[in-house]
Amino acid sequence: MSRTYEGGRSGKGKKFAIVVSRFNEFITNRLLEGATDALVRQEVAESDIEIAWVPGSFEIPLAARRMAESGRFAAVVCLGAVIRGQTTHFDYVAGECARGISQVAAATGIPAIFGVITADNLEQAIDRAGARQGNRGAEAALAAIEMASLLAQLPAAEGRAPARTP
Repeated sequence: MSRTYEGGRSGKGKKFAIVVSRFNEFITNRLLEGATDALVRQEVAESDIEIAWVPGSFEIPLAARRMAESGRFAAVVCLGAVIRGQTTHFDYVAGECARGISQVAAATGIPAIFGVITADNLEQAIDRAGARQGNRGAEAALAAIEMASLLAQLPAAEGRAPARTP
């Protein structure tokens, strides 16, 4: 019989970091509210949530890596909003942010969740920050809980310690 692993939806007893971009703060504040509300609704104590503000989405990976490497958090939720303008700046910032967040998870073994909105315009960003299309911050927080729970169950590679849940 095969064995199946699934992450749970309770964050009770776990600590979470949130790294949030100050750029487009009108949007990112909504993402942060959605993320913290989702964590608390899933039994994470408010005192077990730590928030780091960074200037923009490009800076998210560095702060996320520092939080992940601290060993204090079960997962890091990364929140930002990159809105397309009239130059290629959008492509560079969005791409490097996504790559950097992915590298944090791969390098540290701590889930780093991509909760960064990439939108063509302000209306799309507002829709993804709690208006018509849910709240990407809340979705990212739920993914963080599930991944932290899942990794705690998965077998460790030979010669490596099993994942710990701070």
